[in-house]
Amino acid sequence: MKVSSKIYTALIFIFLFAPILILLVFSFNESKSLSVFSSFSLKWYEELLNDRSTLEAVKNTLILALSATIISTVMGTAAAFGIYRIRKEWQKMLLNTVTNIPMINPDIITGISMMLVFVFVGRMFRESTSLNFWTILIAHITFCLPYVIFQVLPKLQQMDGSLIEAAQDLGCPPFKTFFKVTLPEILPGIITGAIMAFTLSLDDFVISYFTSGNDFQTLPIRIYGMTKKTVTPKMYALATIIFFVTLSLLLLNNIIDNEDRDRVKQKNEKQA
Repeated sequence: MKVSSKIYTALIFIFLFAPILILLVFSFNESKSLSVFSSFSLKWYEELLNDRSTLEAVKNTLILALSATIISTVMGTAAAFGIYRIRKEWQKMLLNTVTNIPMINPDIITGISMMLVFVFVGRMFRESTSLNFWTILIAHITFCLPYVIFQVLPKLQQMDGSLIEAAQDLGCPPFKTFFKVTLPEILPGIITGAIMAFTLSLDDFVISYFTSGNDFQTLPIRIYGMTKKTVTPKMYALATIIFFVTLSLLLLNNIIDNEDRDRVKQKNEKQA
């Protein structure tokens, strides 16, 4: 039974990671072939650096992802704190249900519905173009917010509520109490939520496709447009870079989670 389970697990990992491994290897291939590795070369990385259209799409994607991450992290942290402070359970349950909707709703439904809203508002104000950078930014903030909220909220629930009360009893104003007491306790959740928001925004295609205008193109949309003709090996090079960036963020996220678990464990041991 143990041998069969190991074989099954190995097959699953091979199935999941073999395509990525092939992409990584052939991004360093001298030729365009995906079946014959001729020789090691950085040719496609050099061509990628000379492709202005793709680099412009990368810049747009990073600006969008960073903007959506910052705004959704601030708003999500404030929303999580607001939900945490609510005393009535039915109100908390209602807000949690509403917060879940963007996460469980299919991306294509979210994209189309937001596009219709933006077009309607644009027509109402007689704008020449209804879709632009701001519409895609609002869309990204919308689907990133729930992930930040559900990362921060458990940290607030784990926190000892008496710390806030003690700080306020000692004369610390509520605003200062948040930054001096609450923020250090929930910071791991905020960082994790921000990392998730960044990776989700970086990766999104469906919602971006429906809510972006002609003057703003993200990297996933750029790659989709290239598939109508041909995908050159420089896209393998770009995908390799994105893979390692995402992997680094994942490792950072795991390190933060492990450190937070150790901190909570040590704190519980001291209290016991």
